[in-house]
Amino acid sequence: MLEKVESIKKSNRLVEILSNRKAKYIIGTILLSGIGVALPRIFHVLAGANAGATFLPMHLAVLIAALTFGITSATVVAGSSVIFSYLLTGMPSLARLPYMLIELVIYAILLSLFNKKFNSYVSLIATIVLGRIVYSGVLFAAIHIFGLPTYGISVMQSIMTGIPGIMIQLAAVPFIAKVMNERLKLKND
Repeated sequence: MLEKVESIKKSNRLVEILSNRKAKYIIGTILLSGIGVALPRIFHVLAGANAGATFLPMHLAVLIAALTFGITSATVVAGSSVIFSYLLTGMPSLARLPYMLIELVIYAILLSLFNKKFNSYVSLIATIVLGRIVYSGVLFAAIHIFGLPTYGISVMQSIMTGIPGIMIQLAAVPFIAKVMNERLKLKND
């Protein structure tokens, strides 16, 4: 009988730990980082080599993290997704990796900040627009100020190619974040 009581106490302690706000943030960040690595691979297998540029699957995890957990989580998801994706799959290429990292961190920061002032849809639209403007400035500086190669990266081309991904973001990200916030009983910090 005493063993059963101890088992129940341990079980209740685990439930208490997992219901803790900090634990939810940590576990959610880790899971979204994993999704940020797995989702691009799935898209590449199902839709071909250019699926990443078309459907922007790595962006999804970062944007959901920004709306659900905030700036720190979204930035961690951005960085870990890009780095672990490269280490495990070779994508993005080493030449593209720093640019992809910068792009995702820009979106993580902007969406987290906008989401403090506006609803998720307005925040996401503002992030998509302003994020690409800021990213254009980064590319301009990389090329013209620092003399770095761009490896054929073009913001206008990426926008045109990524329209299906942008549509998926607009349709899915606010909805998924809302469900996660409700189910996890979170409020974005």
